[in-house]
Amino acid sequence: MDTVILTLKEVSKRMGKVRGAYPKEFKEQIVALHRAGRTPAELAREFEPTEESIRSWIAQAERDDGLRHDGLTTVEKEELVRLRRENRQLKIEREILAKAAAWFARETEQVPPRSSGS
Repeated sequence: MDTVILTLKEVSKRMGKVRGAYPKEFKEQIVALHRAGRTPAELAREFEPTEESIRSWIAQAERDDGLRHDGLTTVEKEELVRLRRENRQLKIEREILAKAAAWFARETEQVPPRSSGS
């Protein structure tokens, strides 16, 4: 049986590019190179990201700097993610409380009296 050892580059070619997110600093450096006059195509040839990824980073940087208004800034995206996570958690908690209230009502077979609020 012959053993074949593939390089990382060969594996990614066979499987398609599967890669984690690029570090923020790397993206910032690519955007800075673009702003210094390099094209996304040149940067894609020299570095690993695709031209489309680089164009996306440039557009996002322009939104963050207030130069574009066709989408959310990074801060707005982060807030949206946080609020959606919080909303999902609150829905779960509300459902748990509703089930607990129903269980206690069945256990005591009565509805607790309302307080007068005074």
